[in-house]
Amino acid sequence: MVRERSGVVLLFVVFAVLLGLLALTVEAARHDLGQWNWFVAVLIAAVKALLIALYFMHVRQSTPLTKMVVVAGVVWLAIMFTLSLADYWTRGWMS
Repeated sequence: MVRERSGVVLLFVVFAVLLGLLALTVEAARHDLGQWNWFVAVLIAAVKALLIALYFMHVRQSTPLTKMVVVAGVVWLAIMFTLSLADYWTRGWMS
């Protein structure tokens, strides 16, 4: 019984942290950070996604196969972002 209660408390703590990160996202959007806007937004979003995956999607307590699938998905997403950003950043080179 105590373990279940501490699990629920942990989920509420993670929820509170997510709300704090939401407030941080809103506050960061109000300020012009120059070239750091994209980096700050992606960093906050990555931390929120990590917390959601680990605690609310129960990846932390899952089997090694599930963890491997999650890591493979993140690696594939990083590859796609890299290729998309490489295309976007080099569009002006030809004109």
